[in-house]
Amino acid sequence: MNAADAAAGFRQRLQSLIDGSGLNQAAFARMAEIDRSTLSQLLSADGPRMPRADTLIALAQACQVSVDWLLGLTPRKEVGTQIIDSIMQIQTHTRSPIDDHFLGWLREVEGYRVRTVPDSLPDFLKTEEVLRFEYQGASLNNVASSFGARLALMRRPESELEVCTSIQALTTMAKGEGKWEGLNKTARRRQLEHFGELYAELYPSLRIYFYTLTETYSNPFTVFGPKRVTLFLGTSYLVLNGIDYVRLFSKRFDELIKLAVVQPHQIAQTLDDVLSELG
Repeated sequence: MNAADAAAGFRQRLQSLIDGSGLNQAAFARMAEIDRSTLSQLLSADGPRMPRADTLIALAQACQVSVDWLLGLTPRKEVGTQIIDSIMQIQTHTRSPIDDHFLGWLREVEGYRVRTVPDSLPDFLKTEEVLRFEYQGASLNNVASSFGARLALMRRPESELEVCTSIQALTTMAKGEGKWEGLNKTARRRQLEHFGELYAELYPSLRIYFYTLTETYSNPFTVFGPKRVTLFLGTSYLVLNGIDYVRLFSKRFDELIKLAVVQPHQIAQTLDDVLSELG
């Protein structure tokens, strides 16, 4: 970046701070404790003028932004502990198959690829009967409308979702074992058929991979396009914002795909095999 481009970027950032403050230039200069004439010169687009160090520090302190951001050296405005807060957050989970936070994150990255490792089978592929069994005691009054919103996102042409989970999550549900113990055989069969029908409709925008727990294991996480990663902690989400986290967990997802024993094009046959074993 040459001096003229750097100066132009600085002016854009400075103007955005003034616009965001709701103040006119004179009031903004007073707030930042710099001369009004200095502010006017900095905003003029007639050369590669950059602020002196003391002016730069005054602007950064007054507006609670980093000096590096003002100079165009980082895309992050935040300074100090604000950076930590923006990179790492905790969001509560509502113990519902459709969480408002999760749906909001999906909408934010519409058009980007989402990659998820659920703790079992993806909730949006489950029947209401199975959801009520699995989420006993939770309010499921709005589950139909919530799933409708999720499926509407999935049905858009630009949608792309990859799911990677264990084959044991499928087989234990089919057998009524583990957390599905007590779920009747008819409900389990309907679940498998429902899974197959939805997958046939959404594939290849939806692609599912099964790995086996005898070879690997993964905690539940989701990569929301280039924006963030969320780790599911049972009662909350650990939200990691930043491209470094996206790259790290995308690499882990790629590793799980390489270990997959069932590829996306084999899902229909796998479901048929499990249904046949169910009898």
